[in-house]
Amino acid sequence: MTDSFAVNKANWDERAVLHAASPDYAFDRFATDPAHLSGVVRFDRPRLGDLTGLRAVHLQCHIGSDTVSLSRLGASVTGLDFSGPALVEARRLASAAGAEIDFHEANVHDAVEVLGAGRFDLVYTGIGALCWLPSAARWASVVAGLLRPGGRLFVREGHPMLWSLDETTNPAVPRYPYFEHAEPLVFDEPETYVKVDRKLENSVSHSWNHSLGEIITALLDNGLTLTGFTEHDSVPWNAIPGQMTHDEAADEWRLTDSPSRLAASYTLQAVKGG
Repeated sequence: MTDSFAVNKANWDERAVLHAASPDYAFDRFATDPAHLSGVVRFDRPRLGDLTGLRAVHLQCHIGSDTVSLSRLGASVTGLDFSGPALVEARRLASAAGAEIDFHEANVHDAVEVLGAGRFDLVYTGIGALCWLPSAARWASVVAGLLRPGGRLFVREGHPMLWSLDETTNPAVPRYPYFEHAEPLVFDEPETYVKVDRKLENSVSHSWNHSLGEIITALLDNGLTLTGFTEHDSVPWNAIPGQMTHDEAADEWRLTDSPSRLAASYTLQAVKGG
């Protein structure tokens, strides 16, 4: 497992600099427009509710665009990521945007030890995060450890139905596990999900899928109660190239042909018991 995290860290360390320079992350827009929010948080906003004054932690925060956006919605935000280069970019973005955010470099599994137990009103996990973790149960225990009694979890994530598809076939067909698996899936992909000026050199990554049942059960087993669950037919990147259409108004991608055939992402909310 340590090897998998090391492989992924090299991959994300390299992505961080490329992503920060990409027009798709719009660093300049954050600096010039104090009302600007990331596309991910704009999508989440109707379900997030009022964040004013909440102590929030953004796990696996990458280069901080969603973290800064949560801060702009009124939360007092802490960001955590295992990539030092990503946090360099996140701090640079926060400074340019005038946002006061406390960033920490650590593996998500160590979040309670690093940040303290029961400190947060909100744990936020953005899309494309859980697939980098081997165990839904271990992740859920971290979430429970960070939340105060009555605190809530907000997750928007790629649907395990989507993660199981081979996007290189037309039509995309199930190829990868839907249920959690011990050994990681290994991919060698020199491309990333936004426009960048070169291909990745550290192109190998390790990932895992987790079924909806496994994720929900893990949260229930750790003392959280499900308060909301919505499945969506869209994701904020072109997950199946050549078979998806971009909805510019929502800044989301969905199947071109009968999008109701695919649950592409979901939003889950849960509250920690007192």
